[in-house]
Amino acid sequence: MNRIHVTERPDRAAKLESIGLSFHAWDDYWNEGVCYQFNAAQIDELEAATNTLHDMCLVAVKHIIDNNRFAELHIPEEFWQPIAQSFAENAFSIYGRFDLAYDGKSVPKMLEYNADTPTSLLESAVAQWYWLEDTHSKDDQFNSIHEKLVEQWKRIPADGFGKIYFASLKDNEEDWVCVHYLMETAIQAGFEVQHIYVEDIGWNADNNTFVDLDNNVINVIFKLYPWEWMFKEEFGKNILKSDTMFIEPLWKSLLSNKGILPILWELFPNHPYLLPAYFAPDKLLSYAKKPFFSREGANIELYKNNEKIAEDVGPYGAEGYIYQELYTLPVYEGNYPIIGSWVIGDTSSGICIREDAVKITTNLSHFIPHYFTNTI
Repeated sequence: MNRIHVTERPDRAAKLESIGLSFHAWDDYWNEGVCYQFNAAQIDELEAATNTLHDMCLVAVKHIIDNNRFAELHIPEEFWQPIAQSFAENAFSIYGRFDLAYDGKSVPKMLEYNADTPTSLLESAVAQWYWLEDTHSKDDQFNSIHEKLVEQWKRIPADGFGKIYFASLKDNEEDWVCVHYLMETAIQAGFEVQHIYVEDIGWNADNNTFVDLDNNVINVIFKLYPWEWMFKEEFGKNILKSDTMFIEPLWKSLLSNKGILPILWELFPNHPYLLPAYFAPDKLLSYAKKPFFSREGANIELYKNNEKIAEDVGPYGAEGYIYQELYTLPVYEGNYPIIGSWVIGDTSSGICIREDAVKITTNLSHFIPHYFTNTI
């Protein structure tokens, strides 16, 4: 795994904007002045690790449900049975993204699993693929994300539901871009789609149905809005009375909860892909302190020998924290890369890379394209 300096495409801005990546220049978010190079064996290792970790996570979800451990993850009690039912019914899921630490030499290590609301999807599926075609057309890229998304939409276990709604928050351009890319993949799968802002979703109390601004029933909705936020909101309680199909489904809330990390360590102690993780810090001297619920690195603190060495501020942490053994990230020219490994349905489907000069990856971290050579 090498970090290589390369020549940027002179028309990169126009090309990125033509596919909808409108925020590529924010804080130099998209950086194609460098790229990461892998070999085929390293890609095989990342793919195998991702598939294995996803399977392990499904075992952990079943364990939480079977042993009624929802309270440890700070899930409100009224959602316990609906989550269990969602998992028992194998409620339809579209995607998720592992964050992995990897240097191409040691085995990948799971840092967390955003299985509910991951973004960076257009960048991963489309933008870096076009970069590859323009700059490294003789090489390959671990990226079948787009094709697998289209195929996964076709597996929705329902028909006659009308259109699929796609919801994102107002005044959030990154989420808007991600949702509209997902809409395009659903269109290619043959579905009618409609965007709606989360703030504009209504409730018809007479029929116990969610509705759009024209009072049309919302039968199926993809929401780029975290389950843990919905759990807390009075409006979110309407989910318990509704037959609306939500994507991602309720059971995915357990996977995006950082409480899954100590449970995985309990179930699979000393597994090579896992880091030791606990609900209390007393077993660790050096650790990452992570809120049960957080996004984009917010409120994560890093400790070495019980002394804080890094932190990122934010609004999370009220429910408490888990403690994961501190891992020495690889560093390339002062930058710390994190592998985002995509799961579409239940299958490893590609990677993206975010890097930063600090050890906590945030929404300001740079997106770096990658390629791999077919030599071992």
